Amino acid sequence: METVVASSDQRQIPVIAVSVTVGVILLAVVIGFLLSGRRCGYSKAKQDPEEEKMHFHNGHIKLPGVKAYIDPHTYEDPNQAVHEFAKEIEVSYISIERVIGAGEFGEVCSGRLKIPGKCELPVAIKTLKVGYTEKQRRDFLGEASIMGQFDHANIIHLEGVVTKSKPVMIVTEYMENGSLDTFLKKNDGHFTVIQLVGMLRGIASGMKYLSDMGYVHRDLAARNILINSNLMCKVSDFGLSRILEDDPEAAYTTRGGKIPIRWTAPEAIAFRKFTSASDVWSYGIVMWEVVSYGERPYWEMTNQNVIKAVEEGYRLPSPMDCPAALYQLMLDSWQKDRNSRPKFDEIVCILEKLIRNPSSLKTLVNTSSRISNLLGEHSPLGNGVYRSVGEWLEAIKMGRYTEIFMENGYSSMDAVAQVTLEMQINPDSTGNLQQSTVQLKVYGLLYLFIYLI
Repeated sequence: METVVASSDQRQIPVIAVSVTVGVILLAVVIGFLLSGRRCGYSKAKQDPEEEKMHFHNGHIKLPGVKAYIDPHTYEDPNQAVHEFAKEIEVSYISIERVIGAGEFGEVCSGRLKIPGKCELPVAIKTLKVGYTEKQRRDFLGEASIMGQFDHANIIHLEGVVTKSKPVMIVTEYMENGSLDTFLKKNDGHFTVIQLVGMLRGIASGMKYLSDMGYVHRDLAARNILINSNLMCKVSDFGLSRILEDDPEAAYTTRGGKIPIRWTAPEAIAFRKFTSASDVWSYGIVMWEVVSYGERPYWEMTNQNVIKAVEEGYRLPSPMDCPAALYQLMLDSWQKDRNSRPKFDEIVCILEKLIRNPSSLKTLVNTSSRISNLLGEHSPLGNGVYRSVGEWLEAIKMGRYTEIFMENGYSSMDAVAQVTLEMQINPDSTGNLQQSTVQLKVYGLLYLFIYLI
């Protein structure tokens, strides 16, 4: 019996030895992995001490390894943020050629950047005006601290800064065609729908990148998109929403800052709730600007009237000849409930599908849909789709006026849309028109339909 037990113990010895060996190897692998992770974490912390802490930012959970935006305004010393996120450029490497505009803090110039050992580059150079205050210098360089954190094809690229000599400069890549709104106005009607959708796709891609990093732009508008000679659009002007100029028509002053009303979501105007969802609202306005070739959103309505109209359900009507799929995406972006708006990754996906399937862009928004969005739920068309002016008037119990409309040239829904739009832009327009009594009666009827029904 003892012999059997001893024999059994001898057979178990190799099994135990193998198990112990495997266990030691696994333990060594785990320890090595942990040490490697520590080394990586230490290296990363040296470069970016705040990044590992920011796994939850602006309502987004940030997974380890996913780069998160760090607000430079949280630094005690703003100069530290600049040196951390922006390269210092030797001023002798820069040659200024000409002034191309004026920025918030000074002139904007085009020029060349020639760093020894690298190819010469065309660049845009923002300069800080003489006599600046320390706050202005801090705000000026704050934009560079923001830009320097981004690396995406549809985000304007920061080449570097000049802080060790005067004037202080921010140097970025040069975009030949300038701001998107001005470029579109100069080239009204010159592009195919696919080209316009390509521009929108680029902007959405850049905004998806910013959203993924936890950055909220707050001032997304066609004027803040730059476009190059290849029609590539890039998001620019970071941080300027904090310090907009004193222009009551450009921004609405609230406690805590100024807001570009025509581009801003209602919850951001009312409660200063700026999120990626409020950027999506602004993106919908940019879509409208692009398809309308730089038209001013809400035309000449005052900011107060825009706020009131949007709160009451008013949404911008579709631009002329706008594909229905694009206008639907605009309307989705303008949902009052911010949680109902699409995310930027969904917008990119939708636009890419449209580009891959151009035939889906051939269906245009019909006239009655354009008019029905003029005043949201207060539209004179109600919720119906009408084939003729007579059918519309009958539906709203005004059929007896059909003959008056016909005799004065309002025989199509397009004509009604145009005059309704004109009156929405300028309710006092009838006072400036040399109209017959009957024509003024038509205007009066339309006025009643718009504002009283």
